[in-house]
Parts: sequence; C-alpha cells; structure tokens
Amino acid sequence: MNKAELNAYKDLLLHLRARLRGDVSQLANAALKKSRSEANGDLSSMPIHMADIGSDNFEQEFTLSLMENEGGTLAQIEASLERIEEGTYGQCEECGAKIPKARLNAIPYATLCVRCAGHQEGK
Repeated sequence: MNKAELNAYKDLLLHLRARLRGDVSQLANAALKKSRSEANGDLSSMPIHMADIGSDNFEQEFTLSLMENEGGTLAQIEASLERIEEGTYGQCEECGAKIPKARLNAIPYATLCVRCAGHQEGK
C-alpha cells in the first residue's frame, strides 16, 4: 500500500474516531442524567409509576450497552492507527495476507482478511 493510500485510511480512521468519541459523550450524558425529570423533561411532581421506572432503567441499560460497543470500536480504531504507524496496516493478523482494499473501505479497522474472519466467526 502506498503512502497516499495509507494517509487516506488514516484520515478516515481519525474521522471515525472523532465521530464515535462525540457519540459516546452524548450517550454518556443521556444515560447518566441525574433524575427522571431531567431525562424525560417531566416537570410533574406526581408519583412515578413502576412501569415508568422500568422503562427508564431499560433505556439507561440500552444506552450503556451502546456505549460499550462503541468503546470497543474506538479501541479497534486506535489499534489500526498504531498499525499504520508501524507499517503493518492492511495485513491480516492471522495469516499475514493483505486485507483487500474493498474490505478496508467497508471496515477500515479490520484486522483479518475475509477468509480468516469467516473462520473466526465459524468457531
């Protein structure tokens, strides 16, 4: 892979990282609201129904789960940026073959070629 292609992938990864960091921050703010009234805009002082509490808890757990998934993707992006610096970006970590550009265009933080990824998913 030539330097221009590596720089293009690096720019793409940096853009993805910035976007995900913003998403994680927004999710964290939404999930960690201090009270139900802040989270839902509920200004009523009426007692809260148990079903509403359950719904609020589900929404918070769902948001935290999304944050965890995006955090994992951020780690993969960071690792890909390190591989660019080391000169190993675009090589399959399993077999050492080149990862096709079509795969890297779809998943720029991919660490496995299609064949090895397929074997790993089949396990």
